[in-house]
Amino acid sequence: MNAKMKSGRDVIIRTENWQAAIDFYQSALGLTVKHHSKGMAGFETGSFCLYVEQGPPHGPVFDFYVPDVQAAKAQLVAAGCILIEEDPARPRCYLRDPFGITFNIAAS
Repeated sequence: MNAKMKSGRDVIIRTENWQAAIDFYQSALGLTVKHHSKGMAGFETGSFCLYVEQGPPHGPVFDFYVPDVQAAKAQLVAAGCILIEEDPARPRCYLRDPFGITFNIAAS
């Protein structure tokens, strides 16, 4: 069974220098904060939404939506992906593919 995935518009980066990153994207790129919550800021760029999350870095993360997160996770791990992070309280997980791309799969 192949998981049917649909990409989202969100790209997430994580940094321990959270406020410095927000300041950079506002001043250097001229982006406006469209979302702000504890440890997360979002910028609408036009083509995608850039989210800056506070925490240890893991590289850019792209979003994909699937009907069944657990089934998609099992299929992707079997295909060579590595589970990076999972939160049992939320139906989502971060995986890194065999080519170095990290992505989030979440319930559609």
